[in-house]
Amino acid sequence: MTGTRAPAAPGGARWWRSFGRPPRVMGLDVARALAIIGMMGAHVAGIDDAFALFEPRSWAGIVNGYPSLLFALLAGFSIALMTRRGRIADAEIASARLRMLGRGVTIFVIGLLLEAFDTAIAIVLTLYGVLYLVLIPVLRWRTLSLALCAAVLGLLGPVWLAVLAGLPEDAMGPVWEFLLRGSYPITVWLFFALIGMALGRLPLHRSVTAWGFVLTGTGLLVAAHLVALVPVSDRLLQAAVFDISPHSGAMAELVAALGLGLLVVGACLWASHPLRWPLLPVAALGSMPLTAYTAHVVSYFVMAGPDGRLAEPQILLWSTVILLVACTLWSALIGRGPLETLAARAGDAAAMLRP
Repeated sequence: MTGTRAPAAPGGARWWRSFGRPPRVMGLDVARALAIIGMMGAHVAGIDDAFALFEPRSWAGIVNGYPSLLFALLAGFSIALMTRRGRIADAEIASARLRMLGRGVTIFVIGLLLEAFDTAIAIVLTLYGVLYLVLIPVLRWRTLSLALCAAVLGLLGPVWLAVLAGLPEDAMGPVWEFLLRGSYPITVWLFFALIGMALGRLPLHRSVTAWGFVLTGTGLLVAAHLVALVPVSDRLLQAAVFDISPHSGAMAELVAALGLGLLVVGACLWASHPLRWPLLPVAALGSMPLTAYTAHVVSYFVMAGPDGRLAEPQILLWSTVILLVACTLWSALIGRGPLETLAARAGDAAAMLRP
């Protein structure tokens, strides 16, 4: 699920010295770990509030909705790095697309297996796998083309979703219901992934890029929450533009989540240099998000059972600590995460199908 090379070869001190160094972008690993931890918080911490920037008592509600969209944004960054920031050679593009196909199908199947546990968690991996497949045709699009497509999705997608929300349940068939009316509509995730692909082509190791993300993200976050305060009587307009509640798919939510995502990514990119050593366990978790997310869902099933629910902040604390320790040890002693290895090998096997 990451777009960079595998973590450094195992070996204690050597891992400590080399993990997260260029060409790997450690800040993206740290941001990815925060997205995983945030989604875990939404599942187990029992926080029902919606995040409202100007209401400090609601800030814990940031775990609802925002982490999954940060995850989608980071998917775009990862794909940009996988494809050498869109500059992949003509001779390699077919293999790159087949690798995307193999990875996407593998992630989708893992998502289906996790859904079979029938937990209360809305599994992100099925849509994440589909996202990989949908993005195959745009791997070499110009940055401007990616940005324009994202802008169209950001403007028209929320209106479309608001109209579809008024249709009877199961009116479109199971596939379109999954893609457009589930917890993670494909139009929303494509919006974030395309922006991530475009921004992933910037020099991510430079401080000016990190601070540009932080300042831009802060501005977007504040602007979206100010717009959300505007009183609106029209229901369709509210649902398409001004609604900032989690998983609404409205423009205000998209802008707010994009702003927060850029703020988090920028802060992580900057912090990964002066705070590299303290952040190594966090980056280790973020380097194997597929494994960490799967472990979380399985542990949730073990603790809650089928369709059970957890609502204990202490579970989030202990789950985070266990994952940080386990991922750090695995990364230092073995290397790439087990499910990341599976997805990579599936991608390599698919690439061999090229005539």
